Amino acid sequence: MSTLPIDATPSDAQLAEVRTRIAYFGRLLFDRQLTDAAGGNISVRVGNRICITPRFAGQQKQWRIEPDDVIVADLQRNILQGAGALSRETHVHFTLLNTYHAHGSAVVHAHPRNLLVFAALGRPLPPILEANRKFGVTPVVPFAPAHSELLAQHISGTMRGREAMIAKHAAAAIAPWHGVFCIGKTLDATFDAVERFDNNAYILLMGGQWAGAAAMDAAGHEMERIIGSFEE
Repeated sequence: MSTLPIDATPSDAQLAEVRTRIAYFGRLLFDRQLTDAAGGNISVRVGNRICITPRFAGQQKQWRIEPDDVIVADLQRNILQGAGALSRETHVHFTLLNTYHAHGSAVVHAHPRNLLVFAALGRPLPPILEANRKFGVTPVVPFAPAHSELLAQHISGTMRGREAMIAKHAAAAIAPWHGVFCIGKTLDATFDAVERFDNNAYILLMGGQWAGAAAMDAAGHEMERIIGSFEE
């Protein structure tokens, strides 16, 4: 997708490209069990516009949304294009994209099947695979009700200090009893990160059942020791 200065107004063609990609990734999230019919949302900032999935994309459309369903809004949340209402997690999306726009352009909120176990337990997600080392430990934020401004403050706050991570790939936070919020440099990178987080969660869960939690913790430390000190 093409990039624009953050204060520039995108053309209709640029918005159409982004809306098409959002619709595509919405289906992909659902089909790969990275979110469910109960929720999830996707947004991308394009210049001074934010494209975001509509409310009830999962519940009413089972994520079979079309590009024209994707809402286009200005930075004050006025709807300019698209049918329906803004996503219920608009507070988080707009806060992240307005606060970290110099580093990331896309936000995915999802309910990944394996990662939800960590959300239900209020457990941070440590990396157990080489592909996830770059993200470090994904933290759990304090509880705040879904759709609230307080949740947006918690999620945004935990991204401070991780701007370089966002600009390089992505960073995420787990909302307890809820799901994951991830902001990345592009939509492609953000989707990739969400899937990596869920794969990592799956390995921890399956490995814990087979070898035990202590063995998985030791495996994580061993990975860091070997890879962190490796020299060719």
